[in-house]
Amino acid sequence: MLSTMLSVVDPFQVFRHHNTDPNKHNGKPRRMKFTTSRSLEALIFLVLFFAFFGFLAYRMTLPNMLNTFMQTAYHLLLETVFYIMAICVLMGAISKLLTEFGVVRLMENILRPLMKPLYNLPGVAALGAVMTFLSDNPAIISLAKDNNFARYFKKYQLVSLTNFGTAFGMGLVVIAFMTGLGFGKGALVGLLGAVIGSIVSTRLMQRFTLKSYPELDCPVTEEEGTEQNISFKSEGNAFQRFLNAMLDGGKSGVGIGVAIIPGVLCISTIVMMLTFGPAGANGEYTGVAYEGVPVITWLADKVNVVFYWLFGFESGALVSFPITALGAVGAAIGLVPKFIADGIITNNAIAVFTAMGMCWSGYLSTHTAMLDSLGYRKLIGKAIGAHTIGGLCAGIAAHWLWVLLALIF
Repeated sequence: MLSTMLSVVDPFQVFRHHNTDPNKHNGKPRRMKFTTSRSLEALIFLVLFFAFFGFLAYRMTLPNMLNTFMQTAYHLLLETVFYIMAICVLMGAISKLLTEFGVVRLMENILRPLMKPLYNLPGVAALGAVMTFLSDNPAIISLAKDNNFARYFKKYQLVSLTNFGTAFGMGLVVIAFMTGLGFGKGALVGLLGAVIGSIVSTRLMQRFTLKSYPELDCPVTEEEGTEQNISFKSEGNAFQRFLNAMLDGGKSGVGIGVAIIPGVLCISTIVMMLTFGPAGANGEYTGVAYEGVPVITWLADKVNVVFYWLFGFESGALVSFPITALGAVGAAIGLVPKFIADGIITNNAIAVFTAMGMCWSGYLSTHTAMLDSLGYRKLIGKAIGAHTIGGLCAGIAAHWLWVLLALIF
């Protein structure tokens, strides 16, 4: 199943295998030449490309489709991306201040006792959760490559940090964004859902890894270390450290804000054009932003009883958020203002969005690079499979937690 999921991530991979030596068969059927496979790949891509945009142009007319495509991206840039970037800059500055003045280490010490019973990880792993929550997924990799940090782990535990850290990526930005829109209660419930999803994902990853590679049940290194060496260097007096931390954190926030632009403009634009219908009073297309052919909504409405029971979604259009979060959580939260404008958002939906957005946080686009940098590329399929299940559990848990709290209060 996991290998099938990987083939879905890259449907053209079958054409990329080629035999560089045409005279060497090794008892296996000769594969097509590289140039032939690339030509076939190009042909299939063109067919899919023109079929997709041809379908949109047929339903919307070509001028309206092109206008909507560009207008949607333009409005997303002005109304959503810059707002998210401002949040990233402010949250980046705050997170750096929390790190500089020891609050992160304090939070680590508070959370440390929970690591072993919940995640089967050493207590120092709490530092990774806090760091990714305050920044983004790659923060866990910089820690995992620190020998003073990694020596507390067994190899299978170190690998599972990919799933563990990803489940909290951009958490502060997501919660701040949802709270700023007036849905703070839903965002906090979503945080609890994300924690549940992270437990499922991390534990499953460890189980999958040990089942296939039992030899990884050994320490990363036999050397002893001290947690005091896992530190954040500080220079200057308190005022200088305050200014430097605030400016450096804001600068890192700009980097995150810039990094989400392609995802929001490309992914969200396409998803919106497959989620929302025509904007004309009589159902005609006018070429304005946020129009489209609601294929996703139509399909989701056909089985909406499933999504309603699992996530409490009252509209099929809401399914587009978790779909987008698979690739980029920044792009996914770019959909929320339009949902609010259409009046289909509730605190329950925000709770599910927060949980799945945090837990998945674009893992399809980050797991491969993260595991490759750790030297465990062979485990990419298992990490993706475990995290897919974890994200679904996060959304389901957030919905039913909200239902329970609504009954109590």
